[in-house]
Amino acid sequence: MPYFNRLVAIVILWLPACGEAAASAHEKLDLTQHWAGYFSLVAMVLAYITAMFEEVTTLKKSKPMLLAAGLIWAVIVFAYQQQGILEPPVNEFKANLSTYAELMLFILVSMTYLNVMDTMRVFDALRNWLENRGMNYRQLFWVTGLLVFFMSFFLNGLTTGLLMGSVVMAVGKNNARFVSLACINIVVAANAGGSVSPLGGISTLFVWQHGMLKFTDFFNLFVPCVVNFLVPASFMQFAVPKETPVLEQERIVMHRGAYGVVLLFLITIILAVWSDMYLHLPAAFGMMAGLSLLNLFNYYLQKLQHEYVKTPAELFSNLANSNISSGVAKYQHFDIIDEVGNLDWDTLLFFYGAMMGIGGLGYIGYLDLVSHLLYGQLSASTANILIGLSSAFVDNGTLMFAVLTMHPDISQGQWLLLTLTLGVGGSLLAIGSAPGIGLLGLTKGRYTFSSHMKWFPVILLGYFASIGVHFLVNARFF
Repeated sequence: MPYFNRLVAIVILWLPACGEAAASAHEKLDLTQHWAGYFSLVAMVLAYITAMFEEVTTLKKSKPMLLAAGLIWAVIVFAYQQQGILEPPVNEFKANLSTYAELMLFILVSMTYLNVMDTMRVFDALRNWLENRGMNYRQLFWVTGLLVFFMSFFLNGLTTGLLMGSVVMAVGKNNARFVSLACINIVVAANAGGSVSPLGGISTLFVWQHGMLKFTDFFNLFVPCVVNFLVPASFMQFAVPKETPVLEQERIVMHRGAYGVVLLFLITIILAVWSDMYLHLPAAFGMMAGLSLLNLFNYYLQKLQHEYVKTPAELFSNLANSNISSGVAKYQHFDIIDEVGNLDWDTLLFFYGAMMGIGGLGYIGYLDLVSHLLYGQLSASTANILIGLSSAFVDNGTLMFAVLTMHPDISQGQWLLLTLTLGVGGSLLAIGSAPGIGLLGLTKGRYTFSSHMKWFPVILLGYFASIGVHFLVNARFF
């Protein structure tokens, strides 16, 4: 059976593993060679394969994952009941559910703020500002990349990627080569920048949420992540044309209260960090407090939605929607309930199914096999680098949860290495991260899987260069 156990371990490694396995110290059964274990493993594999072919089947990815999670925990509880045990698996399920609730609330507030800012045309105004700067293609290549890198500290990679992708599409509509190169640069920048902050991506959020690294610890990855971004960008820039695009001038006015929402979003992030570092409460506590501020600000805007102005010129310069003939401005306000309803619930439910499903596999005992294979027979550095390379094919957040569920005994430097490799490893392929997948759909064939692959060698060089720099500048943590 040892060969079977190794095979099972390898299969689980390539699953989108999400979950928290805080195993009970007593009355835990080893179900790895029990029918319930085999059934659970097959259910999870089939669910993931079905989710991967979402575009072919048109079946939303959350549905098979939710079904698999339900079946897995049902058979686990049934198997324990057969042995006269009930409480341990129930408590384990509740622990996993609590972990997911914290994650969901954090993401829910963050996505709600982003949706509101999008509704109030904050991102449209930023895109329009960039388009009207009169920069040439090479300057835009660097500016969009740098903006994505720094914005990814606080915004998710998909949002920043699509925002700058729309800029690239607008200015490069007559130059497909520029669009392709700029999109590759955006993907690399988004993944590199997102690794510097726990707010930049799911994998970093998971590590922070589980207390493996403090909020400020992530800043030690700044220099390695800058190297990861600069190495491929320095090579690609020579292929970017130097011409200056000719664009039509357009004026975009943000809605009333837009600056207030941006300020409240920054305050909300500060509250999340403060609640974690000083109150020792989950970061979701601070995020929910920030959501209450957004609700109160929305109430203020709705109560003062009519404002009289003296001249049409003043009206135009300050308002998005107006009735100039009457001198009354009618503001388009947002509704928090509508914004929450417009969230990407399919993805949130997918993460529930994945986290609960892999949490079940961890409770069964399969992830102990993976942990022994990776961190028992390989060095921690080798294991973390290989896991990072696998994120080119599998979502980095789910892989991070797999490792967290294994509970490996590794140093702070190794946790930083894992965070780095999982974050930037997704840049190796166009399908390796959310920004890449989003831009594949946005660019309509100008940025493709094959165009990204042409620059795979320099992206891989940046991957290993960032690892080398991490060992150099963060040697004290190992």
